[in-house]
Amino acid sequence: QVQLLESGGGLVQAGGSLRLSCAASGSIFSVNVMGWYRQAPGKQRELVAALTSGGRTNYADAVEGRFTISRDNAENTVCLQMNNLKPEDTAVYYCKYSGTDYLGRILAYYWGQGTQVTVSP
Repeated sequence: QVQLLESGGGLVQAGGSLRLSCAASGSIFSVNVMGWYRQAPGKQRELVAALTSGGRTNYADAVEGRFTISRDNAENTVCLQMNNLKPEDTAVYYCKYSGTDYLGRILAYYWGQGTQVTVSP
């Protein structure tokens, strides 16, 4: 069992920045993927960015060059630095933690409760 604690959401003006953080605790997997997804009203939940325990990253085209995902002070803490925010970025952002085997297959996954990000024009 893994518990996820998210923080950093809020209201910001277009062009501003926010930093989201997600800390995983509990039965941690040594090989894992941590990522951020978002869901806007009337839309499907979509991948924003992901980071493997091996250091590989993956970004959605819409955020490439503006958002950066990285490990924080702890190995099981990931942050999402969001710069040059746009109104289109407004959504509920969810942290996802996936434990994997050495081939990358998901063994278990957990979702955070979500944090609201609102970007005003």
